Amino acid sequence: MFGYVRPVRTELRVWEWERYREAYCGLCDTMGRRHGFLARMFLNYDFTFLAMLLLPDLGRRERSRCRCPARLWVCRKSCTPRHEMMDLAADESVILTYWKLRDGVLDGSFWQRQGSRILSRLLRPAYRRAQRACPGFAETVENCLEELHVLEREQSPSLDRTADTFARILSAAGPKTGRPARDRAMEQLLYHVGRWIYLLDAWDDLEEDRQSGQYNPILKRFPDGAQDHREEIARTLLHSRNLAVSAYALLEAGDWSGILENILYFGLPAMERSVFAPSDGAGRRNSCMHRRMDR
Repeated sequence: MFGYVRPVRTELRVWEWERYREAYCGLCDTMGRRHGFLARMFLNYDFTFLAMLLLPDLGRRERSRCRCPARLWVCRKSCTPRHEMMDLAADESVILTYWKLRDGVLDGSFWQRQGSRILSRLLRPAYRRAQRACPGFAETVENCLEELHVLEREQSPSLDRTADTFARILSAAGPKTGRPARDRAMEQLLYHVGRWIYLLDAWDDLEEDRQSGQYNPILKRFPDGAQDHREEIARTLLHSRNLAVSAYALLEAGDWSGILENILYFGLPAMERSVFAPSDGAGRRNSCMHRRMDR
């Protein structure tokens, strides 16, 4: 995933920010416990959002303590307690990271491809463990990415087909609970957030892909000049956000609701503004989160 799905801290209450930090640190601890130290290095905002969606309402007082590798394991930080849904979020995070690295082997410069190849090989044992725990999700990710590679090889100009293929990956991350209404709402929420991520990332990479000649669906859709179609991209992003919010309204998130609503109502629009603004390198995606979380 990409690190776009983040809250706006100034709009969170103090206890909500602390809960968010606890979810972040809890997921980091779970990824390390289940998949080793390397897996922790790929933790980002998107995975934390996924974990909070999957976790039940644990109550404000229920928490645990874990050692922080960013502080050389000397510092013990508050984190969410161990839970099977946190294990699931960690497994799915590793699966998504592995296939993102494998996708990177096909794209980018020579040295970028080599870096992705090395990291994917180092992460492979963790991926195998996660694959055994979540075989259905791993198969969905692999199949959808293969579909996406076919569209890329065909130089598809369709935003909907490419975004749909990626969105189906994220929509499969929610486990079935046996409650059709809830499962459908979760699937739609994750689907439209996934679609939003894919299209925003395509716009974020627009100039880089133009210069390198890499496939970008927006460049193929608007070969006459993508920047002239900024409003069209903004409208389709708004459409995905609105549908995600509508699906979220059908879910019960308990104490997580304030944080999740902050992300959907404030965080996603703020990230859009950052990506659509003139590039200054500030406020965009950042996978190295430990430093930010410690502030």
